Amino acid sequence: MKILCSTGALIGRPNNRNYRLLAGLAGKLSCDGFEFLMYDTWYEEWREIVKYLKEAALPVPVMHCEKQIGEAISKGRPENLARAFGLFEINCEMAAALGAGKLVVHLWDGLTSDSNFGSNLEAYGELYRMAQAHGIMILVENVVCNVENPMKHWRQLAEEYPEMRFVFDTKMAAFHGELELLYSPEYAWLWQQGHIRHFHVNDYDGGYKEWEKLKTLPIGAGHVDFDKFFAFVRGTGYLGTFTVEATAFDRMGVVNTDMLNRCFAKIRSAMA
Repeated sequence: MKILCSTGALIGRPNNRNYRLLAGLAGKLSCDGFEFLMYDTWYEEWREIVKYLKEAALPVPVMHCEKQIGEAISKGRPENLARAFGLFEINCEMAAALGAGKLVVHLWDGLTSDSNFGSNLEAYGELYRMAQAHGIMILVENVVCNVENPMKHWRQLAEEYPEMRFVFDTKMAAFHGELELLYSPEYAWLWQQGHIRHFHVNDYDGGYKEWEKLKTLPIGAGHVDFDKFFAFVRGTGYLGTFTVEATAFDRMGVVNTDMLNRCFAKIRSAMA
């Protein structure tokens, strides 16, 4: 089992997306490594970023794709799909260079979201082939939907692509009122057949699709029943990776590493 910290929890617009802060922050964190989140403003310097992360010896077993890939796929049309696949190729190259065996992707995103799900369903096949060519496992996240709910789309994807692998995000599930589905016999195939290969562990403090409360909160700051969640995950025998994404920087860009360390400690204790 490895507990990771999302780099998106550490760096964002308030600290100018300065990835060179990561090495200094890493020494203050009790995680086992990082899930590197790619930003759309970094494509021109992605090789420099890889060099920095490798020289800093930061372990990155999981990478999170830049999110406009899913938005472009959702829009459909050949020019948007070509752009999405081009950007995805760069994300795959980064993941491979960093030694990340898992690559998280938002298969749908943006205002279009899942309103054109046929495009997302079809595009996955090409994304899978591209990731396979780099020796990387692609993981589709249960990201928020404008039309349907993520678990319905997961079932559609698994029916079309039996090799599907997923990352389950507790906040996203709670936002859609779908956390209980993880425990239900209807979705037992998710863990019985090994489809879930990663977890994002974040809290949520709103109701069903309450958009104004869609914030990434630390464990205990919302109403997710983590005692039940971790008891279930332990019971499945899962020994893989977890990522904490709770936003840790304030409006001035100062990072609260103590809060993140408390989250890591809670996961270790719960999974012991």
